Amino acid sequence: MGLVTAVTWTIAVLAGVYLLYLWLSGGGLRRAKVTRFPVALIFSHPTLAVSALVCWVAGLVTGSRALAWLAFGGLAAATLLGFAMFTRWLGAGRHEKGGQGFPMLAVALHGVAGVTTFALVLLTASAARVF
Repeated sequence: MGLVTAVTWTIAVLAGVYLLYLWLSGGGLRRAKVTRFPVALIFSHPTLAVSALVCWVAGLVTGSRALAWLAFGGLAAATLLGFAMFTRWLGAGRHEKGGQGFPMLAVALHGVAGVTTFALVLLTASAARVF
């Protein structure tokens, strides 16, 4: 189950990288000082998620439950930040503006893969063995 979790995590990462690319290429860093998405929020979400993924892979390699739980903690924090961005995105109506916001499919794929990964990490970390 650990490898299945790594696959769903990879799908979430790829969709997230695509969304980050769209945000950066759309002038995300050059926008007004007060934005709907603070830069700290935008960059702490993927930083936490990738750090947790590194802990997860290390846990798979070593069989350490402590690393699996550390990965879960980092992923829980990243999930909360992602949920905050998602609710701000919905509140801004960016999902309704054709061509001006993020593609709904990419956001949905990232969210579904993220929630699935979160559940799998919790279940796998709770198991007797990480593998």
